[in-house]
Amino acid sequence: MDFVFLLQDVINGVLMGSIYGLVALGLTLVFGVLKVINFAHGSFIMVGMFVAYWAVALTGLHPYVALLLVVPAMFFFGYASQHWLIRPIFKAERDVREPTTVIIVTTGMWYVLDNLALLLFGPDYRALTPNPLKGQMLELGQIFISVPKLYGAVATFATCAGLYWFMQKTRTGRAIRAVSLDRDAASLMGINQWKIFNIAFGIGTAIAGIAGVVLTPFYNVYPSVGVPFDVKSFVIVVLGGLGSIPGALVGGIIVGLIESLGPMYMTATWTEAIVYGLFLMVLFFKPSGLFGQKHDW
Repeated sequence: MDFVFLLQDVINGVLMGSIYGLVALGLTLVFGVLKVINFAHGSFIMVGMFVAYWAVALTGLHPYVALLLVVPAMFFFGYASQHWLIRPIFKAERDVREPTTVIIVTTGMWYVLDNLALLLFGPDYRALTPNPLKGQMLELGQIFISVPKLYGAVATFATCAGLYWFMQKTRTGRAIRAVSLDRDAASLMGINQWKIFNIAFGIGTAIAGIAGVVLTPFYNVYPSVGVPFDVKSFVIVVLGGLGSIPGALVGGIIVGLIESLGPMYMTATWTEAIVYGLFLMVLFFKPSGLFGQKHDW
């Protein structure tokens, strides 16, 4: 029986950890290209969750069908945010590889988005309705697996595979990789780096929207819901390696397993301490992360 409980916790840890990886994937993509940390990433996830919530509540769509509305909306939201709010800073500090002013702007976006959501929707917790995935469990003998989390893990691997294919095989993806490696050389080759920045930020925000859709079937929606995911995203990105797609997935699974297995042997407080302790150890001994390389892609 103990082995069954252990196996179930491992499975649940991997499933939830893969969703954490999806949450961090958009953040690591933006860093890989723009070389800045987007402190508003958690707020983008919150926006994606609210868009998914209202899309389902107003139309009765299946939560995953809502992706057809959420992904384009979040892409254009991210594209516009980069174009109108962040690009002017890059142009003003074009000789700075990692302009710290962008951190201040994204932090401001975090506060504005969270408080705007609080103003519009209030502090109430909302659960998705209708929700055909609510409470569904897959029974494998004595092991019970959450169906929403299983679907979320499948969505995570599909998104990672799709992003990897896009980055490696498409003209735009190769342009994004070129800009991430050397902006000036890419510009000399005829690549419009400002447009690429917009596209990359839009894709990262769209991935945050996918994470929002994945979380909504089993997670309440409220204005500050993105804050804990924002913190976890930074931890995961550092663990896996800044700018690494597989690193985000592996880092998320590591955090998910610690959170799932830790409470079997210790209190939840110590579980969080282990996660952040591991975070500090990676920063100290291998700052580039598990999959970090000299170049970002």
